[in-house]
Amino acid sequence: MILLETVVAGLVGMAGLWLVLEPLLGSRRRAPPAFDPLDPEETPRGIALAALKEIDFDRETGKLSDSDYNSLKAKYTRAALDALRNESNSIAGAGADSVIPARVPTGRKLGAQPNCGTCGPRPEPDAIFCSSCGRRIVPAPPTETAPLPGTTRTPASA
Repeated sequence: MILLETVVAGLVGMAGLWLVLEPLLGSRRRAPPAFDPLDPEETPRGIALAALKEIDFDRETGKLSDSDYNSLKAKYTRAALDALRNESNSIAGAGADSVIPARVPTGRKLGAQPNCGTCGPRPEPDAIFCSSCGRRIVPAPPTETAPLPGTTRTPASA
């Protein structure tokens, strides 16, 4: 009987030891890291724009001479323009028609100008609230609606 208890205790001990050591010694496949998009500041465009802001600040505080400022500004302006060109090329290559409709609200009025009851016409064409007084803007009078990008008007729908 003592031998049976010793064998069972040994098996339970071995099972416990295996449970503890298996995660450390096992060769389980780890889950791939989740997709984490870059912050805008981490893109080449964001880095160049942040550098331009930084050198402007350094010049205003007297940390940069005019000659250093001009050379750095030219360098980072070129970098920002290159990044913007690459970004626009990648969007154009990906099919701009699929990107633009997601950014343009549908049903926008052509030539319609929002009107605040207190302040009058507002310069922001897509404003919901007045930028001066904060009140809700009266919807613009109905006019012709803009067609969605990538669509053409047919005589039947005109």
